[in-house]
Amino acid sequence: MENRPPQVMDYYIGVDVGTGSARACVIDETGDIKALAAEDIKLWQPETGYYEQSTTDIWHRISNCVRKAVTESGVSPKQIKGIGFDATCSLAVFSTDTDEPVSVTGPNFDNTEGEDRNVILWLDHRPVEETAKINNTNHKLLKYVGGRMSIEMEIPKALWLKNNMPKELFDRCKFYDLTDALTHLATGNETRSFCSTVCKQGYVPVGVDGSEKGWQEDFFQEIGLGDLAKNNFERMGGVNGVNGTYASAGDYIGGLSRTASLQLGLPEGIPVGSGVIDAYAGWIGTVGAKVDLTEDELDPDVPNNDVTQAFSRLAAVAGTSTCHLAMSRDPVFVPGVWGPYRDVVLPDFWLAEGGQSATGELLRHVLDIHPACTETQALAKAEDKHLYDFLNAHLEYMREKTGAPTISYMGRHYFFYGDFWGNRSPIADASMRGAMIGIDSDKSTDNMAMWYYATMEFIAMQTRQIIEQMNKAGHQISSIFMSGSQCQNPVLMDLMATVCQMPVLIPRYVNAAVVHGAAMLGAKAASHKVTTEEGGEPESLWSIMDRMSKTGRLVQPGKDEAEKALFDAKYDVFLEMCTTQQAYRSKIDKAIGGWTSASNGKAE
Repeated sequence: MENRPPQVMDYYIGVDVGTGSARACVIDETGDIKALAAEDIKLWQPETGYYEQSTTDIWHRISNCVRKAVTESGVSPKQIKGIGFDATCSLAVFSTDTDEPVSVTGPNFDNTEGEDRNVILWLDHRPVEETAKINNTNHKLLKYVGGRMSIEMEIPKALWLKNNMPKELFDRCKFYDLTDALTHLATGNETRSFCSTVCKQGYVPVGVDGSEKGWQEDFFQEIGLGDLAKNNFERMGGVNGVNGTYASAGDYIGGLSRTASLQLGLPEGIPVGSGVIDAYAGWIGTVGAKVDLTEDELDPDVPNNDVTQAFSRLAAVAGTSTCHLAMSRDPVFVPGVWGPYRDVVLPDFWLAEGGQSATGELLRHVLDIHPACTETQALAKAEDKHLYDFLNAHLEYMREKTGAPTISYMGRHYFFYGDFWGNRSPIADASMRGAMIGIDSDKSTDNMAMWYYATMEFIAMQTRQIIEQMNKAGHQISSIFMSGSQCQNPVLMDLMATVCQMPVLIPRYVNAAVVHGAAMLGAKAASHKVTTEEGGEPESLWSIMDRMSKTGRLVQPGKDEAEKALFDAKYDVFLEMCTTQQAYRSKIDKAIGGWTSASNGKAE
C-alpha cells in the first residue's frame, strides 16, 4: 500500500472586539472551531453617559487571545492562512503626524495618565447637541440611516471632538471606525470598510442617489466639519480610487505587517480581510446555517442555501444590545431602521439594521434594582446555577405551585416597557424611557422572577414590532437567526418564536457566532489572495458562509391558541405604552411651554 502524506489543513483566525471583551478563534477549512480565547478589555467612564476605551489596550488583549487560541488549537502558525476582524461601531482617533492614539478625554485631551484612551465607545451619549444639529439639516443622506443619525454613530462624536478639543489638536486627528483601526494596526494601511463608513459615518456608495465621492461634502460643511472634507477627505480615509481604498466584507486588504505579526505570534504577510461591525459578523456567522426542516417546509424552487434565502432570514445579534439585520436585493427604506446600506457585506446587495439599545443590559439592570436581588443571587449560587437558569426554573416551580397553564398566564397583568436607554428602532426616539404597570409591594424572589419574565416578554414584543415595520416596508422576513449568549435562555427563545410567530434558529456555536463570522472574513481574504495569484476568481463570501456554517437548532412557535391570543392582546398594550409615553411627554412639554426651552437639551 502506497504511503501518502496526510493532507495539510488550512486554518483561519477570527478576532471579535465586543463592548466588554476581545476574543479570538481558530477554525479549519470546514468551519469547525478548534480553539477559542477571550480577555476583558478596559472601559473608562469619566462622566455619566461617557464611555471610553483604548486601542492600545484592545490590541494587547487581541494579541494575548490570538496566541492563546493558536496554542490551544495545536495548529502550527504556518498553517494560518487568513485573519478577519470585527468590532463595535466605536470611534477611534489617531494622530496624522505620528499615527499614535489621541486622547478623547476632556477637558485637556492630554493623555496624562498614559492610558491612550482614544476610543469613544458606541454607547457613549455625550454628543446630544451635535446629534440634534446633524438631524436638523434634513440632508438627503439621512434617509440611508433610518431618517435620523443616531447618537450612537460616529459623525456626532467627531463633531463633539471638534467642538471641545483645542483646534491645533483636532486638526491633527484622523478618524477610524474601531474595526478599521484594527485592520490598520494589523496591516499599516489606511483601507476603510464599506461596512463601517456606510453604516455609521454617513458614507453613501458612489452611484447611489447621485453620490460621486461617497462622502457628502455639502453635509460636512453644513454641520461644521468642513475641515474633514479637505484633501478629498484624507483624514476620514480618502476617496475610493483617488486617495483611499474601500472594501466589502472580507476582501483582501493586505498582509499582516512585521510589527503585528510579532505581536500576534503569526507569520508576516498572512492575508487580512476587510473588517465589519460586530453585529454584521453575527449576520455572517448565522444566516448561512443549515436548517433542519421537513420536506414540505422547504421551498422546492430555491436550492439549499442559495443567497436568496438570506432575504427571509433576520439575523438577531444579541448581547448588551441587539441588532436586527436583514438583506435585500433592492433598497428597502424603513422609518426608524438604519440603512439601507449597499455593499457592506456582499457587493451590490443591501442591508438594513434595526436594533434595541439594551437587551442583555436591560435584563441585568432590571434584576439589579429589584429588592430581592442579593437574596436571589445567593439562592442561585447555593444551587450552583447562573441567575437566569435559576429564575427560569423558579418560574416553572411557581407555575406548578399555582396551577397556572403557562408562565405567560402568571405574567398576564404585568405590562413592562423597557426603553431605559432610549429607542433605537423602530421609532428612533432617544428620549424614550421605561415603564411598568402592575408593580406592587412584593419584595420576594417570586416577584423578581416576574420582573425578569416581563423584561424578556418586552424584548420579544419589541422584536415583533421591528419585524412588522420592516416587512410592512417591503422586507420578506419569516425566520429569526439568533446569536449571542441570549440563545442559551430557553424561556426567552420560546418567547421570541411564539410572540413573533416565526421559527428561531439557534446556531451551533451559541457563544461564538460573531467571532466565527470574523474567521470567515479571514477565509475570504485568503481565497482572494490564492485565487488571484493563480489567475482565478476569489470565492464569494456567501459561498464561504454556506460551506463553513453548521446546522442549527430550530425553536418553533408555540401552538397554544389561548397563549397566542394573550400575546396578541399584550402586544396591543405594548404598542399603546409606546405611543402613550410619547403623548404624555408632548402634553407636559406643551403645558410648561417656554419653561423647558432653556433646559430641554440637558433634561434629555
